[in-house]
Order: sequence, then C-alpha cells, then structure tokens
Amino acid sequence: MLAYLFVLPLVTVGLLLTGTAASSAQAATVCPGRLAKAVPFKTGELRVYKTRSYACAVAVTKNPGPRRKMSVAIQPRGGSPVVDSGNYGRQAGPVTVHALNRCVRASATISGKSASTGWILC
Repeated sequence: MLAYLFVLPLVTVGLLLTGTAASSAQAATVCPGRLAKAVPFKTGELRVYKTRSYACAVAVTKNPGPRRKMSVAIQPRGGSPVVDSGNYGRQAGPVTVHALNRCVRASATISGKSASTGWILC
C-alpha cells in the first residue's frame, strides 16, 4: 500500500509533463528567427524566416495527412538555390541559406499548386 501512494503521484506528474512537452513541440517553428513573409496559396503556405545572417523557408500544407508531392526552395541573390523536394505529409523544408546583406527569393509547391515571393529582405 505504501508503494502505491508513491507511484500514483509520480505517474500522474509524468503524464502531465509528457502532455505539456508534446503540445509545446507542435507549436515550435522549424526555422530560427522571425517570420519575415508568409504567402498563402490554395494547398498550403510558404513561410520565410530571417535571422541576422540567415534566411530559412518552409512549405506547410493546409491539410496534413497522406503524403503528397511537395517542394520548397530558397535562393540568395548571386547564389545557388537550396531545394527540398519529396513526398511529405505535413511540410517540405526547412531550407536555409546565408543571407547577410543579400536579397533572397523563395518558392513552394504542394500538390501542383505553387507560390513564390520574388526578391525580398533586401
């Protein structure tokens, strides 16, 4: 009986902590920095984040679920694009480029629908 009194509170605390950690992880962003631009389109959203010296892009679907063709790309002016492409259920990316004092452009495609930013962060 004494063991039961010690185990039950520990299990309860463990369940509470696990639930809190899971909900916090879902809310976390995958790119560091601040959201600089969000471009919604029919099947999802292209998000571009900026830190002092880096830019990061991710394509997020409106309806997570079955895997579908997705891609996201980001390119610094004067540099080569960085691309993530494949079959994903929730998002493509993140893709990151060095963008200190450089403009970038980003694009995303989800299930054949796409969006792009043009040159931003100049």
